[in-house]
Amino acid sequence: MSLDDKATKPHDRLAQALAEDMAAVNALIRERMSSEHAPRIPEVTAHLIEAGGKRLRPMLTLAAARLVGYGGPFHVHLAATVEFIHTATLLHDDVVDESRQRRGRPTANLLWDNKSSVLVGDYLFARSFQLMTDTGNMRVMEILANASAVIAEGEVLQLTAAQNLATTEDIYLRVIRGKTAALFSAATEVGGIIGGAPEDQVQALFDYGDALGIAFQIVDDLLDYGGKSAEIGKNTGDDFRERKLTMPVIKAVALADEAERAFWKRVIEKGDQQDGDLEHAMALMTKHGTLEATRLAAIGWTDTARKALAKLPDHPLRQMLDDLADYVVERVR
Repeated sequence: MSLDDKATKPHDRLAQALAEDMAAVNALIRERMSSEHAPRIPEVTAHLIEAGGKRLRPMLTLAAARLVGYGGPFHVHLAATVEFIHTATLLHDDVVDESRQRRGRPTANLLWDNKSSVLVGDYLFARSFQLMTDTGNMRVMEILANASAVIAEGEVLQLTAAQNLATTEDIYLRVIRGKTAALFSAATEVGGIIGGAPEDQVQALFDYGDALGIAFQIVDDLLDYGGKSAEIGKNTGDDFRERKLTMPVIKAVALADEAERAFWKRVIEKGDQQDGDLEHAMALMTKHGTLEATRLAAIGWTDTARKALAKLPDHPLRQMLDDLADYVVERVR
């Protein structure tokens, strides 16, 4: 994300406020990603974990716990758990998508191979379950286990929906709730639970994470048709070339005339893409206003996230989370 003054970024202010906790999380991650007998595990894991990611999901867990007055120490274990689940899914996603770039760097499957990426991802999932059991809290284990299942379910649903012009916005939202929002909402919810928050506050934290995650993914999908590679960590148009039906395209297909629908069928369903097709696709989305409609949808979800925060205690971290919701859509305002 590219705001001019780094000091003004809500993400950086949040990182500064949680610096001590995040140091503990990073230390725990380094400890638990080690392997005495398989050195490739820390090699592959370090390539992704230490690639400059913003650690947004574990910070959401830490912020939620601190916001409701938790003094530790198990929010650190849960934050590391969330990061391990996230990293495992990225390793698997890059294999499924045959991706070559992640966070502006070559993907692990490109530098090593698909087998290493899949197996190291499996290892990180196992480590995440070890970490969450350290808390001894059955409810947080249930939430994170369910989130892991929902993430996998969302990825499988995307396989069947991504190249089918019958895919609706409802199905798209189900996909992104699984692949992205499920971990955001689990991250915030378990922070509230480990902190002993009342049920209305736990629900508010869940609602915030859910809406924030949906907005986050919609923005990412939108930027594929107009963002800079440095901002999104991949090449503009990758989703189009991978024939993914994301919100801007789904909206354009719904408004397409016969000739336009034939174009979408050729490039998405049949995969017959030619020079100039990406530019034509973007022209159709501009014609029907679907890029703008997608932008407004993302902003609407961040508004939902911010409303959920009103039910939480007045705290400097609450304002940072509020600002973070704005920050997610800053790139497309």
